[in-house]
Amino acid sequence: MAVKDFVHLHVHTEYSLLDGACRIKDLVSACKEKGMKAIAMTDHGVMFGAIDFYNECKAQGIKPIIGCEVYTARRTRFDKESAYDSDYGHLILLAKNNVGYKNLIKIVSAGYTDGFYYKPRVDRDILAENSEGLICSSACLGGDIPRLIMEENYEGAKELALWYRDTFGEGNYFLELQSNGLEEQIKVNQQLVRMSEETGIPLIATNDVHFIERKDARAQDILMCIQTGKHYADTDRMKFNTDQVYLRSPDEMCALFESQPEAIDNTVKIADMCNVELEFGRSILPNFEIPEGYTSESYLRKLCYDGAEFRFGKVLSGEVRERLEYELDIICKMGYADYYLIVWDFIRFAKDNGITVGPGRGSGAGSLVAYCLKITNIDSLKYNLAFERFLNPERISMPDFDVDFSDTRRKEVIDYVIRKYGSECVAQITTFGTMAARGAVRDVGRVLDMPYGDVDVISKMIPTELGITIKDALAKNPELKAKYDSDESVKDLIDTAMQLEGMPRNISTHAAGVVLTKDPVTSYVPVQKVGESVSTQYPMKNLEALGLLKVDFLGLRTLTVVQDSLEMIKENYGLEINFDTMEMNDPKVFKTISDGKTMGIFQLESAGMTRFMMDLQPDCLEDIIAGISLYRPGPMDQIPKYTENKKHPGNVKYDHPILEHILDVTYGCMFIRNRLCR
Repeated sequence: MAVKDFVHLHVHTEYSLLDGACRIKDLVSACKEKGMKAIAMTDHGVMFGAIDFYNECKAQGIKPIIGCEVYTARRTRFDKESAYDSDYGHLILLAKNNVGYKNLIKIVSAGYTDGFYYKPRVDRDILAENSEGLICSSACLGGDIPRLIMEENYEGAKELALWYRDTFGEGNYFLELQSNGLEEQIKVNQQLVRMSEETGIPLIATNDVHFIERKDARAQDILMCIQTGKHYADTDRMKFNTDQVYLRSPDEMCALFESQPEAIDNTVKIADMCNVELEFGRSILPNFEIPEGYTSESYLRKLCYDGAEFRFGKVLSGEVRERLEYELDIICKMGYADYYLIVWDFIRFAKDNGITVGPGRGSGAGSLVAYCLKITNIDSLKYNLAFERFLNPERISMPDFDVDFSDTRRKEVIDYVIRKYGSECVAQITTFGTMAARGAVRDVGRVLDMPYGDVDVISKMIPTELGITIKDALAKNPELKAKYDSDESVKDLIDTAMQLEGMPRNISTHAAGVVLTKDPVTSYVPVQKVGESVSTQYPMKNLEALGLLKVDFLGLRTLTVVQDSLEMIKENYGLEINFDTMEMNDPKVFKTISDGKTMGIFQLESAGMTRFMMDLQPDCLEDIIAGISLYRPGPMDQIPKYTENKKHPGNVKYDHPILEHILDVTYGCMFIRNRLCR
């Protein structure tokens, strides 16, 4: 007898932070290996991993079903009294189509922005307002309907189930059966089957997946101990009391629900109903208000040529005009005129209000249009900088200016942007802290009640290298490997830490990134509220993939020091200093740097960099540019060659004569030039 198809519709990934132990890539691979053609993601109250999940499923030929296990408020999402509202229920929501996906975003966002109280809670009103395109099910034992059943309130549970059916529509609401070995679940299942027979509400079978294989139960239990600050041996802690919430195969699920075959069939029917298709690679820019009589393109051109006259004089050389036309043509064809105008506008605001702005850095320094708009103060022609590093029609990606502001006044610029585009269209960006190698060892050691000193010794055997894994550490440190091989407790500690290593541990806010949207942010991505700040639930790389505009408002203390110094000079000496009008070739400046007097000079004041500058004896800006590019892991190997060739130009050799005009400023060192032009 052939085994039926089955689809898991209640699954928690690693983004159910410190609860779900399913890494997305491994989860999708396991789904494929077990012969399933689709799988859902229903993390607790959030959609953090939706884009990564969607892309991984598509890459492996598995159908992604985007969902969420939302928390339901006991009263309304606005009620927040401990005596009544500290408890909450669970509810599964799955997006059928793109309308449902957008409604899911709105519901999940409202749970944070309006309903957060212990957990991000939603209520009946927000569900009813955004029910279109969604499939709903009654969830686990923590769901409202199972809870009412366990409280011997069957009629109340049935009444609520009928409300959900009427709200989401016939055929879009399901009663969820599970088989997890818990006595309470057996009782709930019996009443859910009865309810289905009485109301016609269909059944589905799920497994509330929290880990991939049954053997992973202990690691997931330890993960929950890390979340709650408990020890594994504690008897009064939150735990599943079952090892059965894993990614069961279709064979297993069919065997468990042999008496309710329709509950298996309905999972496949739901999967067939769910067809969200996300679009990547397009640009979604805010509307920039332009003066009457202009288009975005014509207004950008006007500002650009006005600025070119300021930078180069009334009569522009052929070289300047040709470069401007080349850049403007690409900018306008790629649809980024508004982007340049948006950046120009908030930088103009900053400068008009006496907020110090950095001269520009990164690939944006290669744009002559940016120089003419005073977005940067770097003449890309003078320094032979390539515009294509910033914007290339053959590499479709959102341009990205890194803009530095005085750290004490950065917020004024962000506030200006919020006023201009609307608070609902501006959000900060979420980042995730992960369980790094040493941290994972320490976390697991604490949970297992191992002596602190023993765990400390093991963790310190892991080299302090950026991005190192425990597996790498075992290969690099023979002493650690010896302890692993000879001591069972150490082996258990390290093996468990490796199971959890790299998983998201906490959320934080990106130090500089802000997203600006055309319509409210929740039209595109889910948001969360931490304190008074609203931030996206998707991290930066996902926002960029979706085509949303991300701007880095970087606060730089050095600029504050410069601004304060200029004000003090003006006050004490009556001198107004304008760096924009100065040349970058003052021999006294280079001598100061060569003498090692670099204290307070941005990026040159570390002990190692100071020694390098004293050895190099820079006499032009290109030397300092190359020096900063060299002084980092990897390129540092080129420092001796660069320094030697500068001191002895006769030693410079080019692999081919055509390279001479490119590599002359780097004394023949091609690798350095690659660093500069990345």
